[in-house]
Amino acid sequence: MLSLDKFYHASYVLKSVLRRTDLVHTTELNPEADIYLKPECLQVTGSFKVRGAYYKIATLSDEEKAKGVIACSAGNHAQGVALAASKNGIYSLICLPDGAPISKVEATRRRGADICLVNGVYDDAYRRALELRDEKGYTFIHPFDDEAVISGQGTIGLEIADALPDADAVIVPIGGGGLIAGVAFAIKKLNPNIKVYGVQAAGAPSMFNAIHDGKIECLPSVSTIADGIAVKEPGTLTFDACQKYVDDIVTVSDDEISAAILALIEKQKMIAEGAGAVSVAAAMFNKVPVKGKKVVCVVSGGNIDVTILSRVIRRGLLMTGRTCSLTLELIDKPGQLLGVSETIAKLGGNVISIHHERANEGSDVNGCYLRLLLETKNGEHINQIRQALSDNGFKIVNL
Repeated sequence: MLSLDKFYHASYVLKSVLRRTDLVHTTELNPEADIYLKPECLQVTGSFKVRGAYYKIATLSDEEKAKGVIACSAGNHAQGVALAASKNGIYSLICLPDGAPISKVEATRRRGADICLVNGVYDDAYRRALELRDEKGYTFIHPFDDEAVISGQGTIGLEIADALPDADAVIVPIGGGGLIAGVAFAIKKLNPNIKVYGVQAAGAPSMFNAIHDGKIECLPSVSTIADGIAVKEPGTLTFDACQKYVDDIVTVSDDEISAAILALIEKQKMIAEGAGAVSVAAAMFNKVPVKGKKVVCVVSGGNIDVTILSRVIRRGLLMTGRTCSLTLELIDKPGQLLGVSETIAKLGGNVISIHHERANEGSDVNGCYLRLLLETKNGEHINQIRQALSDNGFKIVNL
């Protein structure tokens, strides 16, 4: 049974371990809303996961500690378990999906854990961890479906309620559901008037489907840049908590997640991974009712793989109209490129890449294609440039 007493005990136990993550106020992410960020991306392991992992390990018996612990994770829970085990002098083995970002794998190893890479996704790592638990006698530290873990994560809810008691809503990322189960329980027990909304990636909507269908379901596959919440099947405890305490669950696309990551970098100087940015994406794109509201977005983690960060930024730039690619069909004669560049320059666009090629079979023998990549201000600016090019006789084509 979840209880506020356990949550407050967890808060006491975690005081010596956690970094304070005070709310960050911003009006830039959505001008129609009063948004506060709970930056768990700045936590000691770069994620909220250390809260639940540390509290769970702190509650183990001496016999359980002596046998060591095992966990499975896409990366953030792994680092939390590794840190907690090391600080308590306990052996830890972490099963990770082989597609987990190298940065998360190595960070887990640096925190003192042994690593077992498993073919597949989180759910495959989960099955392997249970097998090794039974073989070796380790204590399994579940990443979300455990009362002690949920209690640890729920300390975020206590902190939000204390820091902003007049909040209208809290938006929380969902993977397996441990974070939102804890946050929603704490918030609703302390102030039932505050709305709690969950957010999942559109490519991994396990809890979204479960709540809307009224039963736990297992997705056949998941695909999203938000690897930290790419979970096929939610937990039993977390599903029950969501049914009781969560007001609604929505999904966001990878493009929207990318735009949120970009906005956090540019406007807040804050690095969030895909899983951590889904709450901000929901607020930015009005997936939940935030207009005129005082809203807290839990930025749950910042352990993004730097090798994909540039790709995410490019995708975010496209999503928000900050870059634009155009292909024009031109007559291959002097002055055409000058006319195109002058038209774009007059409207404040910046050409950053250009590719010229002869037209294909079936086109005008004197034709050519001009492919441009532009820096632009927003979607409206792109439309202005496209209209000006058309007005000046340049034909824009879709290839």
